[in-house]
Amino acid sequence: MMVLASMAVVVAQGQLGALKIDTSRSAIALDAILSGGPPPQGIPALGFSGDWQQVAPETTAPGFVTPQEASTWLADNEPVIVVSLNNETKLYPLQILTWHEIVNDTLAGVPVAVTFCPLCNSALAFDRRIPLNDALQADVMALNENAVFEEVPATFYDAYAQQHDASNITAVLPVTFGVSGLLHNSNMLMFDTASSTLWTQLLGSGAVGTLTGTQLLRYPAQIASFQEATTAFPNAPVLSRNTGFNRNYGRNPYVGYDDINSPAFLFDGTNDPRLAPKTRVISIDLPAEAAAYPFEVLEATSVVNDMVASVPVVLFWQAGTASALDASVIADSKDVGSVGVFERTVNGEDLSFEFDGEFFVDEQTGSRWTVFGQAISGALSGHSLTPVVHDNTLWFAWAAFRPDTRIYRTP
Repeated sequence: MMVLASMAVVVAQGQLGALKIDTSRSAIALDAILSGGPPPQGIPALGFSGDWQQVAPETTAPGFVTPQEASTWLADNEPVIVVSLNNETKLYPLQILTWHEIVNDTLAGVPVAVTFCPLCNSALAFDRRIPLNDALQADVMALNENAVFEEVPATFYDAYAQQHDASNITAVLPVTFGVSGLLHNSNMLMFDTASSTLWTQLLGSGAVGTLTGTQLLRYPAQIASFQEATTAFPNAPVLSRNTGFNRNYGRNPYVGYDDINSPAFLFDGTNDPRLAPKTRVISIDLPAEAAAYPFEVLEATSVVNDMVASVPVVLFWQAGTASALDASVIADSKDVGSVGVFERTVNGEDLSFEFDGEFFVDEQTGSRWTVFGQAISGALSGHSLTPVVHDNTLWFAWAAFRPDTRIYRTP
């Protein structure tokens, strides 16, 4: 493994040069960046606009089909990423994302990047508008005279201020993201099409280049089964397999990767011994606290009521979703379940939840809720819980980035 990692460092330096990244600005050690093998856009992000330096060509914009059309090639138990914004929902099957890793899309008028790193099982959604202050805007202009800047929408500013410091934002830079072929802590490094900054997918932060240290705005993204998702959102468009590429969609190129006893690929960090490296966890990262919830605990309890950084949260676990990283055919993979993460405050009251064997039920009103936080019966019928931004990932990667994470243990 040491020889492989050393070779990956050497190859990575060449790829950094190919992308013409300003390595004088970096939040991580350059020798901690490893090549995963493919060159920039060797794993082709969809909807990639072509970068300003013409390192990689544009790719086909994502297309969508109805759930009925998708059901001819997508099994009920297959995992999809569910992203909802402004009352619009789309479904992004992992059988496609494992081959492309990034989908540059627009959802309810918002430019988004829906991402999946198979090596960490991280499914995250970001706004494709990069926030800039005056100094960073000048830096980008000096680098790329054709860069296009936009005013900061009020909705963007308000959402960003809930996650990061928004006080100095004066413009946003619209981009698409590509797959660099580079890894840090076995996590995908993305690159943007306007400044060639490398971005850590798991954190959504600029890691190397002109915009190092800048944070992207994240949106909630939930992995669930196709059946669960279409039951909750029967009209949600599903990402089409007509991508412009010939890939073996439905098959898993990472067979057995999430076996808890298997090593992580090109991970040269320190394993946190509190959990086995490949333990699947839900991670929540709020400004004042990070917390991780092992799936084995969630499966045993079905419901976890907790507080993270003084925010009352609830996690719902439900069986029926296959792993994307187990068997060679995703539909034949083991059942790992799906998890919904929400604030549990409704109308100013903190609710407590339990599982009745079929539904998630709040103790205060007896209303029944789905894994998507939708109340379908009882006094609160029609209400929806506020989703909490989270990740469904593997412990080794999350712990490497957030070593101060609190692990939830069964009381």
